[in-house]
Parts: sequence; structure tokens; C-alpha cells
Amino acid sequence: MEDLEQLKYPVGTLIIPEIISDQLIEECKTIIEIFPKNVRNEVEELSKDELYYKYRPEGWNIQQVVNHCIDSHMNSITRFKLALTEENPTIRPYEEQLWAELPDTIQYPIEKSLLLLETIHDRWSFLLQNMSHEDLNKTFIHPSGNEQISLKENICIYAWHCEHHLQHIINAKKFQF
Repeated sequence: MEDLEQLKYPVGTLIIPEIISDQLIEECKTIIEIFPKNVRNEVEELSKDELYYKYRPEGWNIQQVVNHCIDSHMNSITRFKLALTEENPTIRPYEEQLWAELPDTIQYPIEKSLLLLETIHDRWSFLLQNMSHEDLNKTFIHPSGNEQISLKENICIYAWHCEHHLQHIINAKKFQF
């Protein structure tokens, strides 16, 4: 049995390098672009009961993880667009734990969730591929900690987020908490 920290952070905790190379940005964009396909490959054959497997005790089930990614990534697109169109805006956080308990997170049909995830990522990837180097340096303020985050850092954050939650899904299938 894995320890709780390993179950929470199966790909490790987020570390953003001090220098974010163009190559790293491209790798992160690819991770974001292919994430929906990877999720679909992991979940499309699961039964309704299997969608309720959890990756750790008291963690989210697969259904919640997929829909959390939709919520999180929709918010991320908004953050990108705010930073691209405003001068260092302060973004609005959301209560992800509470969102994970809403009916559309717990009960929405998985096939529709997968289609939504694919569409969100398709549009998001299009936006990312059409950003300039200047755009990558634009920033927003995250109010928790009053932290300024550049869009190139945010691309790294969300590539990690994709890998983090994909591994949660894989682990839920394996451990079946």
C-alpha cells in the first residue's frame, strides 16, 4: 500500500523551474493538448460502479476527478484570457472541494463529460498555440498569497495538473478505494 502523500501527489508536488525554456513550454502544451485523449483511454470502458473508485481514502472518485479537471481547466482558460486582455488582473479563486460535491460533478454522464473536456482542451490548445513570447510573459495575481503568476508559469502548472489527475485516475483503477 502506498503512503498517503504518494497517493495525494503520485507525480510529485508541483515544481516550476526558475527558467522556463521554449522547449519546456512546448512539452507542457503537448501534455495539455493530449490530456483528454489520455483520460478517455482510461475511463471510457469503466462501468458506473468503477467510476466511483477513489485514488485514496477520502479522496475524489474518478467521476469527480474528471469533472474537477473540467472545472479547473475552464477557470484556467478564463485566467489566461484575463491576463491576455488586462494588465496584471487579480483572478477569482473558486471552492474546488465544494464544486466537487455538486450534482454535475457527481452525476453528469461520463461520455458528456469527456466530450466537454475534449472541447475545452481543443479550444485551450488553440489559444496556447497562438500566443506570442510576449503573451507568455503576461501575468495575473492569484489572491491566495497575493502571488503574481506568468502565463508561461501557468502553462507549467496546468501540464502538471493534467499529469497529476491522470495518475489519480490510473491509481483509482488500481487501488479501488
